[in-house]
Amino acid sequence: MQETSPFDVPYPAISLANVTAGYERLDVLNDLSLAIDAGQLAGIVGPTASGKSTLLRVILGLHPFISGQVHVFNERASNIKAGTIGYVPQLNSVDWTFPVTVEEVIMMGLNAHGRIVPWLSKNERAIIRTLANRLGVEDCLKHSINDTSGGQRQRAFLARALIHNPRLLILDEPTSGVDIKTQHEILHLLNDLNRAGMTIVLTTHDLNAVASHLPWVICFNRGVVAQGRPADIFTNEIMTETYGGDIVIIKHQGHLLIANSTPLNTGRH
Repeated sequence: MQETSPFDVPYPAISLANVTAGYERLDVLNDLSLAIDAGQLAGIVGPTASGKSTLLRVILGLHPFISGQVHVFNERASNIKAGTIGYVPQLNSVDWTFPVTVEEVIMMGLNAHGRIVPWLSKNERAIIRTLANRLGVEDCLKHSINDTSGGQRQRAFLARALIHNPRLLILDEPTSGVDIKTQHEILHLLNDLNRAGMTIVLTTHDLNAVASHLPWVICFNRGVVAQGRPADIFTNEIMTETYGGDIVIIKHQGHLLIANSTPLNTGRH
């Protein structure tokens, strides 16, 4: 008997059809249609204020849309069962002065799905410790989140999102504010989760990390400019259309290097 792959479903993990959404009188997404396959590991790239975070919030059901349809695993986003989606927000949106430990941050993943008892069962503590060990934050579980590094904070919030083993993981700028070593470790971890069957969608400004680690990329600027494998769509034409400026693409021995061709103004003459 042939084993069924977790990717073998007859519908996309995420489907948006003719979605319009925005803020007050400003439409950020206008008649947007987008499908992301189940089992995909996809990065969404684009300039600041291009609608990437709004897109994620619409998928998560955190931001209302004016028209269109949004489905996650063939269910309307508003009907998704608790634990289906894990979410890691931008670190700069978090109040780091809030007095919680790393363990309590991870525990919030239980509370987010209706678990409001303020203490943990033996099984829950074991789950948290296993996740913390896997993500490299076991030694700082009792530390205040305010006293941890950027990499440890990101891992704590990733553990919070993974505590219910979601089918879909959404991350908003997960490699922002961390060093290169931690960035690569997080992306390798996401790759491992994806291979185990989890659909993963993330936004990022780091084009070189996308080119090196992600199999699929969506170039986005108030809509989909192009999507596909980095080697296919990281071209000068598509990058210029996405960012509105000159982007240099260097291909060498199967590797991509992306840089802004406009030199920085140092103030020297």
